[in-house]
Amino acid sequence: MVDDAYVALLLVHLHFPDAGSLKAKRKDLASVKAQLHGRMGVTVAEVGHRDLWQRSTLAAALTGGSINNVESATDRVERFLLERFPESCRVERTVRSFEDVWDQ
Repeated sequence: MVDDAYVALLLVHLHFPDAGSLKAKRKDLASVKAQLHGRMGVTVAEVGHRDLWQRSTLAAALTGGSINNVESATDRVERFLLERFPESCRVERTVRSFEDVWDQ
């Protein structure tokens, strides 16, 4: 069994009030996903509202060897998103040890 392995799972609900087309939303969304992945090491995928112009739901995951590191990284991700979308972002998050995940 793995001793120290943790995962943070996030659901990120975004609203793009200025997007006037699906193309505009996808451009903004591609930028956000690239920054999350490239700068913060987050694995991210669009999982909801793919065909709506102004909404999107992302699933994101981070892993690490200590709960403190994973929580800190998750806090940074959430701050980044809330700074970029101060009034149009909601983040749901959960952090679990791999042991907890396997036991369920």
